[in-house]
Amino acid sequence: MRRPSWVPEGTDLDKPNAARVYDYYLGGSHNFEVDREMARKAIALWPELPQIMRSNRAFLRRAVTFLAEQGVTRFLDIGSGIPTFGAVHEIARAIRPEAKVVYVDRDPVAVAHSRLLLEGDPDCAVVQADLRDVADLLARPEVAELLAAGEPVAVLLVAVAHFVSDEEDPWKLIGVIRDVLPPGSALVLSHASLEGRPDQAEDHQKLYKRTPTPLTMRTHEQITAMFSGFELVEPGVVYLPQWRPDQPGTVGEHPERMTGVAGVGFRP
Repeated sequence: MRRPSWVPEGTDLDKPNAARVYDYYLGGSHNFEVDREMARKAIALWPELPQIMRSNRAFLRRAVTFLAEQGVTRFLDIGSGIPTFGAVHEIARAIRPEAKVVYVDRDPVAVAHSRLLLEGDPDCAVVQADLRDVADLLARPEVAELLAAGEPVAVLLVAVAHFVSDEEDPWKLIGVIRDVLPPGSALVLSHASLEGRPDQAEDHQKLYKRTPTPLTMRTHEQITAMFSGFELVEPGVVYLPQWRPDQPGTVGEHPERMTGVAGVGFRP
Protein backbone atom coordinates (compact mmCIF):
# COMPACT_ATOMS: atom_id res chain seq x y z
CA MET A 1 0.00 0.00 0.00
CA ARG A 2 1.08 3.62 -0.52
CA ARG A 3 2.81 5.02 2.56
CA PRO A 4 1.34 8.40 3.63
CA SER A 5 3.81 11.21 4.22
CA TRP A 6 3.13 11.21 7.98
CA VAL A 7 4.14 7.55 8.39
CA PRO A 8 7.85 7.00 9.18
CA GLU A 9 9.90 4.43 7.32
CA GLY A 10 9.94 1.03 9.00
CA THR A 11 6.36 1.22 10.29
CA ASP A 12 4.56 -2.11 9.97
CA LEU A 13 1.37 -1.33 8.07
CA ASP A 14 0.13 -4.91 8.24
CA LYS A 15 -0.54 -5.04 12.00
CA PRO A 16 -3.24 -3.09 13.83
CA ASN A 17 -2.03 -0.39 16.19
CA ALA A 18 -3.88 0.76 19.31
CA ALA A 19 -3.23 4.47 18.71
CA ARG A 20 -4.55 4.28 15.15
CA VAL A 21 -7.56 2.18 16.21
CA TYR A 22 -8.36 4.83 18.83
CA ASP A 23 -8.07 7.49 16.14
CA TYR A 24 -10.60 5.56 14.04
CA TYR A 25 -13.05 5.34 16.98
CA LEU A 26 -12.82 9.12 17.35
CA GLY A 27 -13.56 9.66 13.67
CA GLY A 28 -9.99 10.56 12.72
CA SER A 29 -8.23 9.91 9.43
CA HIS A 30 -4.85 8.66 10.67
CA ASN A 31 -5.52 4.95 10.48
CA PHE A 32 -5.21 2.13 7.96
CA GLU A 33 -7.52 -0.63 6.75
CA VAL A 34 -5.90 -3.13 9.14
CA ASP A 35 -6.80 -0.81 12.05
CA ARG A 36 -10.34 -0.29 10.77
CA GLU A 37 -10.77 -4.04 10.38
CA MET A 38 -9.80 -4.63 14.00
CA ALA A 39 -12.07 -1.81 15.12
CA ARG A 40 -15.01 -3.27 13.18
CA LYS A 41 -14.44 -6.67 14.80
CA ALA A 42 -14.28 -5.05 18.23
CA ILE A 43 -17.46 -3.05 17.55
CA ALA A 44 -19.23 -6.23 16.41
CA LEU A 45 -18.46 -7.71 19.82
CA TRP A 46 -19.11 -4.47 21.71
CA PRO A 47 -21.21 -1.93 19.76
CA GLU A 48 -20.71 0.83 22.34
CA LEU A 49 -16.92 1.02 21.89
CA PRO A 50 -16.86 4.23 19.79
CA GLN A 51 -19.10 5.90 22.36
CA ILE A 52 -16.79 4.70 25.16
CA MET A 53 -13.74 6.14 23.42
CA ARG A 54 -15.47 9.46 22.88
CA SER A 55 -16.54 9.48 26.52
CA ASN A 56 -12.89 8.98 27.44
CA ARG A 57 -11.89 11.91 25.21
CA ALA A 58 -14.59 14.05 26.80
CA PHE A 59 -13.17 13.22 30.25
CA LEU A 60 -9.75 14.39 29.05
CA ARG A 61 -11.26 17.70 27.94
CA ARG A 62 -13.06 18.24 31.25
CA ALA A 63 -10.02 17.28 33.34
CA VAL A 64 -7.61 19.55 31.45
CA THR A 65 -10.14 22.39 31.60
CA PHE A 66 -10.55 21.87 35.36
CA LEU A 67 -6.78 21.91 35.96
CA ALA A 68 -6.22 24.96 33.78
CA GLU A 69 -8.93 26.73 35.78
CA GLN A 70 -6.99 25.78 38.93
CA GLY A 71 -3.94 27.55 37.52
CA VAL A 72 -1.98 24.60 36.09
CA THR A 73 0.01 25.62 33.01
CA ARG A 74 2.30 22.59 32.52
CA PHE A 75 1.04 19.28 31.15
CA LEU A 76 2.85 15.98 30.58
CA ASP A 77 0.66 13.79 28.35
CA ILE A 78 2.01 10.22 28.49
CA GLY A 79 0.56 7.86 25.91
CA SER A 80 -0.78 10.83 23.98
CA GLY A 81 -1.40 8.88 20.78
CA ILE A 82 -2.14 10.65 17.50
CA PRO A 83 -3.26 14.25 18.11
CA THR A 84 -6.86 14.43 17.08
CA PHE A 85 -9.93 16.49 17.94
CA GLY A 86 -9.27 18.65 21.02
CA ALA A 87 -5.57 18.19 21.72
CA VAL A 88 -4.36 19.00 25.23
CA HIS A 89 -2.55 22.23 24.29
CA GLU A 90 -5.67 23.52 22.53
CA ILE A 91 -7.89 22.80 25.54
CA ALA A 92 -5.44 24.25 28.09
CA ARG A 93 -4.66 27.38 26.07
CA ALA A 94 -8.33 28.29 25.80
CA ILE A 95 -7.94 29.15 29.51
CA ARG A 96 -4.16 29.51 29.95
CA PRO A 97 -2.61 30.83 26.72
CA GLU A 98 0.86 30.32 28.22
CA ALA A 99 0.31 26.55 28.73
CA LYS A 100 3.22 24.25 27.91
CA VAL A 101 2.69 20.61 26.91
CA VAL A 102 5.06 17.70 26.44
CA TYR A 103 3.48 14.84 24.50
CA VAL A 104 4.98 11.37 25.06
CA ASP A 105 4.22 8.21 23.14
CA ARG A 106 6.11 5.04 22.29
CA ASP A 107 4.45 4.62 18.88
CA PRO A 108 6.61 6.07 16.06
CA VAL A 109 3.58 6.94 13.93
CA ALA A 110 1.97 8.92 16.75
CA VAL A 111 5.26 10.68 17.47
CA ALA A 112 6.01 11.50 13.82
CA HIS A 113 2.57 12.94 13.20
CA SER A 114 2.60 14.90 16.47
CA ARG A 115 5.91 16.50 15.47
CA LEU A 116 4.48 17.41 12.09
CA LEU A 117 1.43 19.08 13.61
CA LEU A 118 3.34 20.90 16.35
CA GLU A 119 6.27 22.07 14.29
CA GLY A 120 7.01 25.68 15.11
CA ASP A 121 5.20 25.67 18.47
CA PRO A 122 7.88 26.58 21.05
CA ASP A 123 5.68 25.63 24.01
CA CYS A 124 4.97 22.08 22.84
CA ALA A 125 7.41 19.19 22.59
CA VAL A 126 7.03 15.59 21.43
CA VAL A 127 9.06 12.72 22.91
CA GLN A 128 9.22 9.09 21.86
CA ALA A 129 9.48 7.20 25.15
CA ASP A 130 7.77 4.38 27.00
CA LEU A 131 6.03 4.60 30.38
CA ARG A 132 7.44 1.17 31.17
CA ASP A 133 10.96 2.64 31.05
CA VAL A 134 10.07 5.45 33.40
CA ALA A 135 13.66 6.41 34.24
CA ASP A 136 14.41 7.00 30.56
CA LEU A 137 11.16 8.94 30.12
CA LEU A 138 11.89 11.28 33.03
CA ALA A 139 15.48 11.80 31.88
CA ARG A 140 14.48 13.14 28.47
CA PRO A 141 15.50 16.82 28.25
CA GLU A 142 12.01 18.00 27.30
CA VAL A 143 10.45 16.23 30.30
CA ALA A 144 13.21 17.28 32.69
CA GLU A 145 12.81 20.90 31.60
CA LEU A 146 9.05 20.78 32.17
CA LEU A 147 9.64 19.56 35.74
CA ALA A 148 12.67 21.72 36.51
CA ALA A 149 10.78 24.98 37.06
CA GLY A 150 9.23 23.60 40.24
CA GLU A 151 5.76 24.63 39.10
CA PRO A 152 2.83 22.19 39.32
CA VAL A 153 2.68 19.72 36.43
CA ALA A 154 -0.40 17.75 35.38
CA VAL A 155 0.54 14.21 34.36
CA LEU A 156 -2.02 12.70 32.01
CA LEU A 157 -2.33 8.92 31.87
CA VAL A 158 -5.55 8.77 29.89
CA ALA A 159 -6.37 5.27 28.64
CA VAL A 160 -2.71 4.20 28.86
CA ALA A 161 -2.08 2.32 32.15
CA HIS A 162 -4.24 -0.58 30.96
CA PHE A 163 -1.58 -1.22 28.31
CA VAL A 164 0.93 -1.89 31.11
CA SER A 165 0.78 -5.47 32.41
CA ASP A 166 0.64 -6.44 36.07
CA GLU A 167 4.16 -7.83 35.74
CA GLU A 168 5.38 -4.41 34.55
CA ASP A 169 3.75 -2.91 37.69
CA PRO A 170 1.95 0.29 36.68
CA TRP A 171 1.49 1.18 40.37
CA LYS A 172 5.26 1.35 40.85
CA LEU A 173 5.79 3.29 37.61
CA ILE A 174 3.21 5.90 38.62
CA GLY A 175 4.83 6.10 42.04
CA VAL A 176 8.19 6.93 40.47
CA ILE A 177 6.56 9.77 38.53
CA ARG A 178 4.68 11.00 41.61
CA ASP A 179 7.88 11.26 43.63
CA VAL A 180 9.52 13.69 41.17
CA LEU A 181 6.50 15.97 40.79
CA PRO A 182 6.50 19.40 42.43
CA PRO A 183 3.86 19.96 45.15
CA GLY A 184 0.50 20.90 43.74
CA SER A 185 0.97 18.69 40.70
CA ALA A 186 -1.85 16.46 39.50
CA LEU A 187 -2.48 13.00 38.11
CA VAL A 188 -5.23 12.58 35.52
CA LEU A 189 -5.99 8.92 34.88
CA SER A 190 -8.59 6.85 33.08
CA HIS A 191 -8.52 3.07 32.81
CA ALA A 192 -10.59 0.20 31.41
CA SER A 193 -12.60 -1.36 34.23
CA LEU A 194 -13.65 -4.97 34.74
CA GLU A 195 -16.81 -4.09 36.65
CA GLY A 196 -18.61 -1.99 34.06
CA ARG A 197 -19.27 -4.72 31.50
CA PRO A 198 -17.85 -8.00 32.84
CA ASP A 199 -19.66 -9.86 30.04
CA GLN A 200 -17.47 -8.10 27.46
CA ALA A 201 -14.13 -7.92 29.26
CA GLU A 202 -12.68 -11.34 28.34
CA ASP A 203 -13.41 -11.15 24.61
CA HIS A 204 -12.14 -7.57 24.40
CA GLN A 205 -8.86 -8.45 26.09
CA LYS A 206 -8.44 -11.44 23.75
CA LEU A 207 -8.86 -9.16 20.74
CA TYR A 208 -6.12 -6.80 21.95
CA LYS A 209 -3.74 -9.71 22.54
CA ARG A 210 -3.43 -9.85 18.73
CA THR A 211 -1.81 -6.40 18.71
CA PRO A 212 1.57 -5.18 19.98
CA THR A 213 -0.37 -3.49 22.83
CA PRO A 214 -2.33 -6.10 24.83
CA LEU A 215 -4.93 -4.73 27.22
CA THR A 216 -5.29 -5.46 30.96
CA MET A 217 -8.66 -4.43 32.39
CA ARG A 218 -8.63 -3.97 36.17
CA THR A 219 -10.95 -3.63 39.14
CA HIS A 220 -12.05 -0.32 40.62
CA GLU A 221 -9.92 -1.04 43.69
CA GLN A 222 -6.80 -1.72 41.61
CA ILE A 223 -7.31 1.46 39.59
CA THR A 224 -7.93 3.61 42.67
CA ALA A 225 -4.64 2.31 44.12
CA MET A 226 -2.83 4.06 41.25
CA PHE A 227 -3.66 7.35 43.02
CA SER A 228 -1.58 6.41 46.07
CA GLY A 229 0.09 9.59 47.34
CA PHE A 230 -2.41 11.84 45.59
CA GLU A 231 -5.47 13.48 47.13
CA LEU A 232 -8.46 12.67 44.94
CA VAL A 233 -10.76 15.53 43.99
CA GLU A 234 -14.50 15.04 44.04
CA PRO A 235 -16.17 12.86 42.89
CA GLY A 236 -13.21 10.44 43.21
CA VAL A 237 -12.69 7.51 40.85
CA VAL A 238 -15.96 7.07 38.95
CA TYR A 239 -17.26 5.95 35.57
CA LEU A 240 -16.18 8.28 32.76
CA PRO A 241 -19.45 10.21 32.33
CA GLN A 242 -19.72 10.77 36.10
CA TRP A 243 -16.51 12.78 36.44
CA ARG A 244 -17.62 16.43 36.70
CA PRO A 245 -20.06 16.31 33.77
CA ASP A 246 -20.79 19.56 31.92
CA GLN A 247 -24.47 19.03 32.67
CA PRO A 248 -25.84 16.49 35.21
CA GLY A 249 -28.35 15.28 32.64
CA THR A 250 -25.58 14.14 30.30
CA VAL A 251 -24.48 11.26 32.56
CA GLY A 252 -27.29 8.93 31.49
CA GLU A 253 -29.00 6.15 33.39
CA HIS A 254 -26.20 3.61 32.93
CA PRO A 255 -22.77 5.27 33.23
CA GLU A 256 -21.26 1.83 33.90
CA ARG A 257 -21.86 0.96 30.24
CA MET A 258 -18.99 3.31 29.41
CA THR A 259 -16.95 0.77 31.46
CA GLY A 260 -13.90 3.02 31.89
CA VAL A 261 -13.30 4.77 35.20
CA ALA A 262 -11.43 8.01 35.76
CA GLY A 263 -10.20 10.40 38.39
CA VAL A 264 -7.96 13.36 39.17
CA GLY A 265 -5.73 13.73 42.22
CA PHE A 266 -3.35 16.39 43.53
CA ARG A 267 0.06 15.77 45.07
CA PRO A 268 0.22 17.56 48.45
